[in-house]
Amino acid sequence: MPSSLSNIRIDVSDKIYLKDPNTSDLGKDILAKGLTMIDELGLEKFTFKKLANEIGTTESAVYRYFENKHKLLLYYVSWYWGWLEYNLAFGTANIDSDKKRLETAVKIITRDLNEIKTAPFDLKNLQRVIIAEGAKSYLTKSVDDENKEGLFIQFKTLCERMAQMILQLAPKYPFAHSLASLFIESHLDQLYFLEHLPSLCDLNGHDNTRFDFYNNLIFSSIEKWRV
Repeated sequence: MPSSLSNIRIDVSDKIYLKDPNTSDLGKDILAKGLTMIDELGLEKFTFKKLANEIGTTESAVYRYFENKHKLLLYYVSWYWGWLEYNLAFGTANIDSDKKRLETAVKIITRDLNEIKTAPFDLKNLQRVIIAEGAKSYLTKSVDDENKEGLFIQFKTLCERMAQMILQLAPKYPFAHSLASLFIESHLDQLYFLEHLPSLCDLNGHDNTRFDFYNNLIFSSIEKWRV
């Protein structure tokens, strides 16, 4: 992975946080330690009180950055999808072949993540949280209101980019957005099944098997619509 990808800034909607956590050392500590604690404890057992104790601050100080732990989770999820979308844009920018571009996109989504520090996240740590907790960011009663506020724009932008790559190869394919979102979200489900419910998954821990499965799924789905 190009080193520049480890230092990029991903814009997260300012409606997710009360104060930008990247503007202070405390905010960065909240992001870094909060991620580690959610990974270790799970979202249900994680609290701002526990986080404040870990980083040596007050609970009220944490609340100055995020209204609640749901908004903190939304921050992580939005950052992750934004980072992936940047990778798709960066990784497919100079590919002329529509087929090769789509294959490369599938490979980017399904590849193993290295232990790369991405101000202030460790990607592997971040992905574990997204796999285990990410769906909870939108499986809520407030999803419609949060959608109107644009809190899921990163995920929608990522799916739109993937859908457009599908349509470039198969312009009349009628389910491009459904296929794109199914692929991106179910890839996380398969990683979860692989670790916790292996009888539901035929893949293994290597990214090439995930690539083979999803590449075959996508190209088989669009085959009769290809130009």
